[in-house]
Amino acid sequence: MSLTRQIGIELAILQAPMAGVQGGELTAAVSEAGGLGALPCAMLSPEAMAAELQRIRGATARPINVNFFCHAPPTPDEARLTRWHRALAPYYAEYGLDIDSVPAGAGRRPFDHQACDALEPFRPEVVSFHFGLPEPSLVERVKGWGALVLSSATTVEEARWLEAHGADAVIAQGMEAGGHRGMFLSEDISTQLGTFALLPQVVEAISLPVIAAGGIADARGVAAALTLGASAVQVGTAFLCCPEATTSTLHRQALQSEAARHTALTNLYTGRPARGIVTRLMRELGPLSNVAPAFPLATAAIAPLRSAAEAAGSADFSPLWAGQNATACREISASEVVRALAAGLR
Repeated sequence: MSLTRQIGIELAILQAPMAGVQGGELTAAVSEAGGLGALPCAMLSPEAMAAELQRIRGATARPINVNFFCHAPPTPDEARLTRWHRALAPYYAEYGLDIDSVPAGAGRRPFDHQACDALEPFRPEVVSFHFGLPEPSLVERVKGWGALVLSSATTVEEARWLEAHGADAVIAQGMEAGGHRGMFLSEDISTQLGTFALLPQVVEAISLPVIAAGGIADARGVAAALTLGASAVQVGTAFLCCPEATTSTLHRQALQSEAARHTALTNLYTGRPARGIVTRLMRELGPLSNVAPAFPLATAAIAPLRSAAEAAGSADFSPLWAGQNATACREISASEVVRALAAGLR
């Protein structure tokens, strides 16, 4: 049975879950257009997630994907946090902020039984994960209500691991993809491949359906991915300027400017490599730096700085997540984006 029939969708087009730039409105719009809309939940409390899912289920009865991170929360390293605060202190001074008043907090939570308890009444058709898979008991709970389990692989080894640990399909996430790298077996960036180098190798290595992600922004990219063996594609950046997305004005302006041609992997915003448009912070401190604390502890000190800069009209300290191909990022509806991508399915 094809992946689209397994999920119950018309089109082999998945919207990438994009925390911080979308809520349920985009999820519902993509699903209503025949694709698979996704709701990112790593930054939502169980209560906020349930409220968002309530709204989605009120807007569409079609299948949806609910996405979580499954990282192991780190033990704070005080010496490293001190170095991090010292590195950010000049920027804090620039905006009249007090670096010593940085709030504690991780900013992102891994999938756990509490989140699963809140999710189960909604029985989403797909539950996807980033950074591997959660503990086996949680995978079994999710499968118990009939959901398909997806997760991202950035190497052949990760794809094989996911197949061996219960994934129903694998997202082959190429180096071009915006947002966080899904890498979980290694922290070595040199292991990361482009989408169209990674995809055929993953297809050859596992027997599960493979979803291509990274740099796919138009019908030609969709057609190329299917030619290389993908069962479906996952697209994120092309949806960022849709009216249904919550992408900020500053982020939208960057996406539609020449700045979008220069993206880089950075760990400065969260502590883990993620691709975004190059900002002042990335130019001056990184983009990859061993000063940043472990994921997701970097977020706490960035948040006040980001808020102050954005209030002054600057995106110097904002995570402008974007993939390497922002050519299709236009102010058109999510359904129009889905239709344009679907031309490649033919």
